[in-house]
Amino acid sequence: MTLSVLTAIYILVVANHTFWTRAFGYLSSAPVAFAAFVIGISTLTIAALTTFSVKYLTKPTLIFFLMVAVVSSWFTDQFGVIIDKEMIRNAAVTTQAESAHLITLSFLLHILLAGVLPSLFIIWVRVVHKPFLKKFVWNMAVIVPCLGITMAAGLGFSQTYASVGRLHKDLMLTLNPFVPIGSAARFAFASEDDRYIVRRPLGTDAHQRTASANGKPRVTIIVAGETGRAQNFSLGGYPRETNPEMKARGVIYYKNSTSCGTSTAVSLPCMYSVYTRADYTHRKGLETDNLTDILGHAKVDVEWWDNDTGSYGVANRIPYRFLPDAADPRFCTDGECLDTVLLDKLGDWLSNVKSDSVLVLHQLGSHGPAYYRRYPDDFRRFTPDCRTPEFGACKPEEVVNAYDNTILFTDHVVAKVIDNLKKHQDKISASMLYVSDHGESLGENGLYLHGAPYIIAPAEQTRAPIIVWLSPDFSVASGIDTACLAASAANPVSHDNFFHSVLGLMDVETSVYDAKLDLFSACRKVPDKAVQASFKG
Repeated sequence: MTLSVLTAIYILVVANHTFWTRAFGYLSSAPVAFAAFVIGISTLTIAALTTFSVKYLTKPTLIFFLMVAVVSSWFTDQFGVIIDKEMIRNAAVTTQAESAHLITLSFLLHILLAGVLPSLFIIWVRVVHKPFLKKFVWNMAVIVPCLGITMAAGLGFSQTYASVGRLHKDLMLTLNPFVPIGSAARFAFASEDDRYIVRRPLGTDAHQRTASANGKPRVTIIVAGETGRAQNFSLGGYPRETNPEMKARGVIYYKNSTSCGTSTAVSLPCMYSVYTRADYTHRKGLETDNLTDILGHAKVDVEWWDNDTGSYGVANRIPYRFLPDAADPRFCTDGECLDTVLLDKLGDWLSNVKSDSVLVLHQLGSHGPAYYRRYPDDFRRFTPDCRTPEFGACKPEEVVNAYDNTILFTDHVVAKVIDNLKKHQDKISASMLYVSDHGESLGENGLYLHGAPYIIAPAEQTRAPIIVWLSPDFSVASGIDTACLAASAANPVSHDNFFHSVLGLMDVETSVYDAKLDLFSACRKVPDKAVQASFKG
């Protein structure tokens, strides 16, 4: 029992810096309530660990709790992340190359000093266990008073805690190790349930209303952006010129666009689903056909090229290429590739298009923390840039410089996609849609990276831009007034619009299409018959 109490105190002191810092800040105006909060959380933790003070169970459980707390505290303290169920989901599907950027020398040293050495002490210390009945009574003599103190502290200042909790919903979300363990358990149970999901067909009535008015195949390239936050796109007013090439190509930029989630594992399947953010759940996404399926129902050719961490189930039933597998030395090192790998075969693909087609290019984009690996030296325009995944080793402006270079490189990649479409516009009617999956925190309010629970996520993580480019003949043949689009681009939009907008671009009619959510419907008119005739002639 003594070992359990000591371990509880150690975890609270060593592995909960962020938790106590936030609690102190939120309760600074009520010091007595804060003191009661400290006592209540401490006694609750002691009671929880004392519960496992049983022969054969004590040491393994204490070491497990300790190591979970220490590992979690590194990411919470360094990046401000909250390890909820969706963060666990992200960790479960991450690639080896991506996770390697997080396993730094500082991280390993932290684990050794704060986790491994105390665990060795737990293994070494001799524990004398009493007979079971006496042990039970002894444990309860600690657990019951601790729970009583916790309850008294909570009830004594319940109004204060309720008020602070309503204003600061993250108050309890960084408590180690209980939140990470609970999140992992919820993820595990949900994953087990997912095994028995039967997918429900959706939009099987989908068909294209008409052939393209100019007789050319419609081709839409979707650039699925990664971690591109709207605040750092100069197209939206950012003072640094991070989008010079797209600006020169006359794209339409939706600057007030919000994401469905704050992580790829949520946003990507959500935006390809028929559901709005308010209605979407992970289970619903698995249960129903997505946008790529419905395009297939309409006989549109759909393909997915991936340079990120996968399609998260979106591309399970269409042709799929994971480009890092090729390990092309022109673009790739250590299992990761620059996004120019997405451009390498694009010209050949466009040359062989025979029918209406959609190609998804999934970027690695601005994925952190190793921003410096997302762009070549030619795009180190903003310097000095942070050249390590350990943000603590860099000045804040160096982190921003590195991130801005990733946006500059994304600008180049998207511009080259547009250039490729222009080169083939004699044979195809082309459009391009860039949609970032979510944003990114760069140190604002002590937060880095992404993945914060949406309810408390800052705007830096939820504002994700949408960018549109339409070839002139595509606009005319589809009856889309680009001047109208540009005039409406300042309106609030979101990932809710993506599903229906792509169906609209490809002129797909289906019962699940909602014109009100199609970004192009309000600016679409019936093409002039004389213009159509001139195309055909």
